[in-house]
Amino acid sequence: MAHPVLWFEILGPDSQALQAFYHGLFGWTPKDEPGPPPYRQYDPPGGLGIPGGIGRPYPNVGRSWVTFYVGTPDVAKSLQQAVGLGGKVVIERTVLPDVTLGAFEDPDGHVVGLVEAK
Repeated sequence: MAHPVLWFEILGPDSQALQAFYHGLFGWTPKDEPGPPPYRQYDPPGGLGIPGGIGRPYPNVGRSWVTFYVGTPDVAKSLQQAVGLGGKVVIERTVLPDVTLGAFEDPDGHVVGLVEAK
């Protein structure tokens, strides 16, 4: 995985569109076998990063959510790619004393943080 995550789960009503969005942006590919339909699981190759999943909201919760931060070599470039795939920039590339970050909303409105590798 070229863009490792710390931990993630992304849930939204159109799980296939979300899966296509993240594949287009970061190149993420699901495991060969799907989880409970239409949930797909993602394992990090080579031990870099952590596993997670993308699917529909849990029936007893019924709301979309996302929780993760993604490492990227170039926050500005990833933000530009996100916009090209239908996302929206929430925080432009910002340099802070200990980290360079940015954030975008995916097509379902989930806010995703980006952290630039040093």
